[in-house]
This record gives sequence, C-alpha cells and structure tokens, in this order.
Amino acid sequence: MELARSLPGLLRQGLDLLLPPRCLGCGALLADQGRLCAACWSELVFIGEPSCTRCGHPFEHSLSGNSLCARCMARPPPYRRARSLLVYDDASRRLILALKHGDRTDLAGPLGTMMARHAPELVQDAEIVVPVPLHRSRLLARRFNQSALLARAVARAADRQWHPLLLIRHRRTPRQGGLNYRQRHANVRAAFSVRGDVAGRTVLLVDDVLTTGATAEACARVLGKAGARAVEVLTLARVATPGQIAI
Repeated sequence: MELARSLPGLLRQGLDLLLPPRCLGCGALLADQGRLCAACWSELVFIGEPSCTRCGHPFEHSLSGNSLCARCMARPPPYRRARSLLVYDDASRRLILALKHGDRTDLAGPLGTMMARHAPELVQDAEIVVPVPLHRSRLLARRFNQSALLARAVARAADRQWHPLLLIRHRRTPRQGGLNYRQRHANVRAAFSVRGDVAGRTVLLVDDVLTTGATAEACARVLGKAGARAVEVLTLARVATPGQIAI
C-alpha cells in the first residue's frame, strides 16, 4: 500500500533525472517542471487593473468605477468581455513564437493554466471553451493549432468542456500581419461558421494574440448568430496601444 502511494513520486523523480526541469523561456534548470525562471518572469508584463471593462485594454492611470476605452465606446464589440494575460511585447512574443512556429507545444499547458487563473470570472461563467480555428490547409502545414492547445489547457484548468471543432474557418484568409484595422476586419469577414449547438450557452473563445480584435469579433459574431447567450474572449497576449483613452 505504501509502495503504491509513493510510486507516482518515484516516477516523477526518475523523470526529473532523465529530463531535468527547465525554464519554459530560456531553458535554465529549475526545481519544478512547467515554470519560468525569475529572470524570464520579470520580463513579462502582466495585464491587471486598471483596464477597459469590455475589451480589457490596459490603462496607464488608475480609474474609479467601470470605464470603457474610446474604441469600445465608439464601436462596442460583439463579445461580452475580453481579457489577456500579457502585453504583447518582445518577452511575450518569444514565448508565442516558440509555441506557434517552434514546435514548443509543451508551452501550451502551463500558459493555458496561467490564462485560466488570470481571468477566473470569465472561465467560471463559461460553459464551453472554443479556440479560434485555423483553415484546414494551414492546419495541415503547421500540424497543430496553438489556440486549440491553449484552449484545451484552459478547459482542463477550469473543468469546462473543450470543443476544438465547434468553430470552422471555412475560408482561407491572408495573414493579418501588416494589415491595418479596417483591412483586418474586412479580411476575416464571413470567414467562420459554427458546427455545433451553442444555443443559450456562454462560450469562452481562446486565441493566442488579440491585436485589433478583428478575428475575435468575427468569431463572436457568428457564435451570437448561432444562438450563444454570450461570448467571452481570453487570449495569451494582446497589443496595447500607448495612451489609450478611458471614457
């Protein structure tokens, strides 16, 4: 009986001897698996308060009560709330590119867990967790969808249902990089469809980066048309515009 209880610990110790725990960012040796070293952690900019009540864009100064950014006031997005773990900068970009293009799929579990813990109000309200999909041709070329891996980790951490194929990107769109705000929104218009039942359910949409919000808005719009009660958006990082105005 004692041996059975101690077996998982012994197996872990043996695994740590073969594959010593290393920092997710720089590869430095650590005491535990799935963590960042102090140096890599200190480089990341985590998004907290104050921020826009709707889209989660960070504000530079403390505010009283609930405030919206100028963009959300002028053009309310079709999702209920969006939150992001990190500011998209050089430090977070290295992690995201390693996951997205460096085959570091081992990053998805720890990062997705951090995302879930960062926005408990979103994951607690959600009934299903859905990733922003890739077009099938891009999925074949990349072999995995980084957003789906993050969404799976979020769902596991929050004990929610993970539906990786509920949203479909039925039209292959050009890459969003280099496009301005209007071009990004036009690029993903009518690119997604829903292949499942979301009627009356709150959906948590997961992606790696929120830039202008064009992709998240396009997905939220089709989910709303399919009957979703509400759509929440959770991303690993987001682009923060300096001097964003609160209203």
